[in-house]
Formats: sequence, C-alpha cells, structure tokens
Amino acid sequence: MAGARVGGAEAFYERLTTAQHAAGEAVLAVIRAEPARAARLRAGGLAPVELPLGGYFDLRSGPALRAALAGFRPDVVVAWANRASRFAGAVKWRGAPWTLVGRMGGYYDLKYYRHCDHVVGNTEDLRSWIIGQGWPAARAHHLPNFAADLAGAIPAPLPAPPGVPKLLALGRLHPNKGFDILLRALALLPGTHLSIGGEGPERAALERLAQDLGIASRVGFLGWRQDVGALLAGCDLFICPSRHEPLGNVVLEAWSAARPVVAAAVQGPAALVRDGETGLLVPKEEPGPLAAAIAALLADPARAAAIAAAGRAEFERCHAAPMVLARWRAFLAAVAPPRDDG
Repeated sequence: MAGARVGGAEAFYERLTTAQHAAGEAVLAVIRAEPARAARLRAGGLAPVELPLGGYFDLRSGPALRAALAGFRPDVVVAWANRASRFAGAVKWRGAPWTLVGRMGGYYDLKYYRHCDHVVGNTEDLRSWIIGQGWPAARAHHLPNFAADLAGAIPAPLPAPPGVPKLLALGRLHPNKGFDILLRALALLPGTHLSIGGEGPERAALERLAQDLGIASRVGFLGWRQDVGALLAGCDLFICPSRHEPLGNVVLEAWSAARPVVAAAVQGPAALVRDGETGLLVPKEEPGPLAAAIAALLADPARAAAIAAAGRAEFERCHAAPMVLARWRAFLAAVAPPRDDG
C-alpha cells in the first residue's frame, strides 16, 4: 500500500491487515515508509516492510518488493490502489507465481491494473463501473469495507456551548470533502455548533470562510483525531457533505456509533444509505437542502433516533468486521493458485 499518510482507504488497509493477522492468517504488509503507520501495524502484530514506493524514477522499490515477496511466498498479493498496483504489476509481469488482486476504492484508470488477475471494488456500483470499462465480469468483485465497532465510547467534549445541538464532520480538509458547503449550511442553522475533525490544505480557506459567514464562533476545527468513536459519541448528528466520496468510511463509522447521518448523494454514500431509513441524502453542492435536512432531524428526535438505529442495524448486517473478514477469506481462497503439495 503506497497511500497517503492519512485517509479513509489507508485506515481501512490497516484495519483489514491487522484483523486478518489476528484471525490467524499469514499477512505481509508492504507499505510506503511512514513511521506512524508502521508503528500501528507493529502494534497489531505485523512486521511491515517499508519501501519508498515513489514515482517512475524510484529504482529501489521494485527489486526490494520482488525480494520481499519471494521470501514470503504468498498465494495472493493484494495491491491497494494505483501506485501499489503499478509496482506489484511489474513484479507479476516478470513471471511471479502468485495471484495479483488490485483493490480499488475509487473510479480509477484501469491502466494501473492491467497486470492484475482480479480487481476488487468496495461498492457494487464500483464493480459495475469496472465491468463497464471492459474488465471481464468474472474477474471483477465486490468486497465491502468494515469499520471498527465504535458503540459505547465515552463521549469526547466537543467545543459547543451546553445545550446547543452538536454537528460533527470528519475527513481531510480538501475540496472534495465539501466542508465549505457545510459551513454555508451552518450559516442557515442558527443555534447549532459544528466540529470538524481533520486536517489538510483547505484549513486556512475554511477558517476564512467561517469568518466571512459570521459563524467562526460556532465552528471548531479539531485537527486530526484518533478518538473517532468518542467524537461520534459526543455529537447529535453526523454530516458527510462530500462532493466526491467513492465509499464513505465515515458513514460506516457513524452507523457503528448509532449516530444519525445526513450525507450528500454522491457515489459512495448514495450506494450505502437508504434515504429516509438509514440516513438522509441531499443533493450535492447545495447548502440549502443540507441545512433543511439537518434542521428536520434536530426538530424530530424520534425520527433521528430511528434513523440512527437503522444505521446501526445496517452496520451489523453488512459492515461489521466478522462478516467482511469472512468474505475476504473466501475470496482469497477462491482466487489463490492451486497448491503444489508435491
């Protein structure tokens, strides 16, 4: 996995590999050198191989990856997104005996996966899109993400005055996440407070926008936080205002914590949420409908509680760790090459 220092896809990689190891599976984690991630993987019992996994002029990572895999002798290699698939694909192209699976968490260019034997998407819609790009249906698969079960966490003290409804959003401060839209919606919701957990290049712009909208005193920028369960336990509503969200791990986390969800109807959340049952979906890029949906749930606590309970049930049915691990185990066994026991 050659992903960013932080992010939903990267966090799920850590959850999946450590959970597979805890379940007794033989796992070799190969990651872009990142001390914090390596420490978390080691805490989970893994011994990660750290490589540069850089651009096209990185001449070290290919041979080092080939050597690491030759020593481990895997049945299946899972390449996590584009760059990892490029490196693993180059090794596979040279005649490696294992099955190569490209794991896609978004609508990526399939050129990076041309040496893969199979590809996996984390939603049914993504699998359908992959097939629509010409990939053989028999070699395209859907395996959902799982989120940590965050139920029962002790609520974190969010920076809202007592008695004020507390909204929460989580994610990288990037234009794709639509936090500017949420700030504009907050301006239409007097008497509410918003906490945003995350960091990124848009922080200064978002802080300026909050000042310009006159809502700076009603917004708390929390930075990156590891206590997601506590943050969710401390809020009244969880908001996902993204412009682009291939899955929406944050929605799964909010479901696991039994928090009502309001989300923009983009790819991932629209595929996950049953509108009016497990959450509310609103048009993307539109602060007015977003504010109206938030206000409706704040005004109807019974409906908000029912939506939260339905989200929790959906998490338990489809996105809890045991079910997803079982699906991954069955998939990996099915695509592994036949063993030569002789």
